[in-house]
Amino acid sequence: MSQAKVDRYKKEKANRKQIMKKEKMQNTVRKVLVAAVGLLLVCWIGYSAVDMYESRKPTPSVQINYQAFDDFAQELTEAAAEASAEEAQ
Repeated sequence: MSQAKVDRYKKEKANRKQIMKKEKMQNTVRKVLVAAVGLLLVCWIGYSAVDMYESRKPTPSVQINYQAFDDFAQELTEAAAEASAEEAQ
């Protein structure tokens, strides 16, 4: 081996622990990012599926009985008519 190769090998060997630590940290960060993106994707798909399921359900129709309001309005009209008839007398 040439002297340059020997020097390069010695330099790599001296920094091997730091290089291995850096590579291990990069792999851990990469795995965490992939897991986070995967989790977000699964949650988004699940949310979309639930939203589609809920939107396909028939909406319940509500019928309102206005009879009580009509009766009340009629009673007010009758009371107003009686009051005006009493004032006229």
